[in-house]
Amino acid sequence: MVENVEKIQSNTFSQMDNSIKAKDRIIAWPRMGRIDIPLKALLVSLGAKVIIPPYNSNEALEIGVKNSIEGICLPYKLNLANYIMALEKGANTLMMFQAPGSCRLGNYTKMAQKTLKSMGYEFDMVIFDMYKSQMVQTVRAFWHVTRTINPYRYLKGFGLGFLKFFAMDDAEKMLWKIRPREIKRGDAEKCYNKWLDIIDKTNSLWGMCFLFRKMKKDFAKIPIVNKKVPVVYLLGEFFVLLDPYTNQNIEKELGEMGVEVQRQIMFGDWLGNILIPSFMGKRETHRERAVRYAEKYMKRAIGGECIETVGDTVFAARHGVDGVIHLMPFSCMPEIVSQNILSKVSKEEDIPILTLVLDEQTGKAGYMTRIEAFIDLVKRKKDKKVLNKNSKEKKKEMCLE
Repeated sequence: MVENVEKIQSNTFSQMDNSIKAKDRIIAWPRMGRIDIPLKALLVSLGAKVIIPPYNSNEALEIGVKNSIEGICLPYKLNLANYIMALEKGANTLMMFQAPGSCRLGNYTKMAQKTLKSMGYEFDMVIFDMYKSQMVQTVRAFWHVTRTINPYRYLKGFGLGFLKFFAMDDAEKMLWKIRPREIKRGDAEKCYNKWLDIIDKTNSLWGMCFLFRKMKKDFAKIPIVNKKVPVVYLLGEFFVLLDPYTNQNIEKELGEMGVEVQRQIMFGDWLGNILIPSFMGKRETHRERAVRYAEKYMKRAIGGECIETVGDTVFAARHGVDGVIHLMPFSCMPEIVSQNILSKVSKEEDIPILTLVLDEQTGKAGYMTRIEAFIDLVKRKKDKKVLNKNSKEKKKEMCLE
């Protein structure tokens, strides 16, 4: 499969050279949460024209299901719909990420190209191999798209893109921390949306550098109740974790139940693990930590986020996290493997785990019922731990007296 990806990548670049001129390119990419904010900043800084598909919705899902084979996973169906909607708006160059391993992400491009060509669309496809295209290869791919040779534009474009990825991650983490503790429901969400808009509109490196501190101070002004709340890790396949439509806004639902969410796959992870060279920092990456903690249950990565799912669950159990919610698309091969391993992890590491399988048939009512029941379990288990701890402390005090 990796050889096929390399062949497609090489062919794609040669087609791009001869078909559409750089100045005529209108670039689009699949929707996944708010990934449009940093990617738009990067591409526009390089002088590119972009089209951003609408947010994922029931309309997009209907288009994707209609034009996909039945057994393919939900992320592919939405990605295909994003491409169709972008091409209908005038896009002529599509971007896609690929990765080797058992995850079907490595086959998305071939399938999408074949489907879209059969539908009569004319376009070029540029491919980024997530585990092979390091920084030099990534810059090369953007050069093939834009033909920009000005080094300052690359410095500004990648700088803005990187800073916006990290700023969005910071804003989300503050939202998750404050939402279950806020006095007036919705304050944290309003602050988060306000700063997403500011991040989107800030187009200078200097402005982005000063934005982080201002954003932190603004979130700190939100009135909260200082209380301990259950902490739940969200982990699993990266698309369903990062796209609110696909996961039915699970982060907001959990926050409003009084649960602090800590999602284990962030936009900045890819930058830290793939693009930033290891010599620039000795800190253990998220993936390295996951591999270390998963060692007892899984000896090697098999593709997708399988080893991260297992490793993060073990880490959660050994660091006082109250529960884990595992999200996966129906028929996702790596996550099916991790799902089977997690039952053993749950028993041996003594941590509650809920696996939610998502596809176009997933209903909101049943989905929420399972989440609510799981959170009730987590809260009871946490309360029991607190009572046992208090009881032990009282006994210890009595013995000392």
